[in-house]
Amino acid sequence: MPAVPELISPRSARVAAARRLAKRNFRGKDRLFLAEGPQAVREATGRPDTLVELFVTVDAAERYADIVQDARTAGARVHLADEAVIADISTTVTPQGLVGICRFLDTPFEEILAARPRLVAVLAHVRDPGNAGTVLRCADAAGAEAVVLTDASVDLYNPKAVRASVGSLFHLPVAVGVPVEDAVAGLKGIGVRVLAADGAGRDDLDDELDKGTMGGPTAWVFGNEAWGLPEETRGLADAVVRVPIHGKAESLNLATAAAVCLYASARAQRAFGGCRTVTPS
Repeated sequence: MPAVPELISPRSARVAAARRLAKRNFRGKDRLFLAEGPQAVREATGRPDTLVELFVTVDAAERYADIVQDARTAGARVHLADEAVIADISTTVTPQGLVGICRFLDTPFEEILAARPRLVAVLAHVRDPGNAGTVLRCADAAGAEAVVLTDASVDLYNPKAVRASVGSLFHLPVAVGVPVEDAVAGLKGIGVRVLAADGAGRDDLDDELDKGTMGGPTAWVFGNEAWGLPEETRGLADAVVRVPIHGKAESLNLATAAAVCLYASARAQRAFGGCRTVTPS
């Protein structure tokens, strides 16, 4: 006999509590956020003490039986729900049948510094949640050990940012609400070279690579896609670096530029003499 949904009415108290997490003030009050879709929920189950509840349709429970079982194993409460309930909680136009509720994941900035990261992405003045999530995903893919969102940047737990990270939010330490001055000072204090990425930068990324200056611990500071980094933020960095445009494109969008910069550092750090070079024993 097919399973019968447990939560029939969108007016259920549990559904109402989940639905309000679409708003930033309630997320901050409850220190909970929504993770939608199989990829995000799967990654959440792999991070201890993160997934609190899972709402899932009968069809999705059958299709993603392994994720549902992992959620139960992780200690999350699993609620079978009809499609109307999922649609009511979800912030997407076409829900995929799974919506998780997760605890906040942010890491104190001091802990990030204590881990001596070799590659860090700092999001300063990034206001678009899709850009923030995509840069986080790029940082994860490039092997960064941490991401820092300054107090002038978007909410890390905005549903659009969570979706755009495609699960990377659950993979690496992220500090939030750090004043950019404190972020730069703290990273410099542990020997990290801080580079500001800006289309009007004096230094060229290709030249930096040719000079061999990028093999050490590095933090990239990324700004607003529309107007870049303020002068005072650029002034905090050790260098302001532009990604060269070899063709006729006017510019690169934020996420593309971030990917180029982070991968340039990752390659330099893994080259001979870089800070990630493995020395044979």
